[in-house]
Amino acid sequence: MNPNTQNLAALAGRILLAVIFILSGFGKITGFDGAVGYIASKGLPMAQLVAVATIAVELGGGILLAIGYKARWAALALAIFSLLAALIFHNFWDVEAAQKMNQQINFLKNLAITGGMLMVFAFGPGRYSVDKS
Repeated sequence: MNPNTQNLAALAGRILLAVIFILSGFGKITGFDGAVGYIASKGLPMAQLVAVATIAVELGGGILLAIGYKARWAALALAIFSLLAALIFHNFWDVEAAQKMNQQINFLKNLAITGGMLMVFAFGPGRYSVDKS
């Protein structure tokens, strides 16, 4: 493959993966009480602290991934976060029938995102990044 094409694809992939986290992190800032309530509804302790940590991971990790700075580590953190979110918040096997399909789609989306993040972790951010690797 042409190296320029490969590096453009890596840049586009990083940005597309990062968008969901940047928007979600910002959304949790603007809707902080709702985020805390949702986290608490899942039985997690210290919901406010978890919400703040979630914002830091989503917004911080998303921005680092998008610009390609410490992108491997940002991607690994986001992979772990996505997998945990899938298991805790999208447990489709334990919800009412009316929610099952939506939660299964969200669970599988998180697994796909985890896979994409592991690819960035394994192969790096590409040449068009702050890290340039």
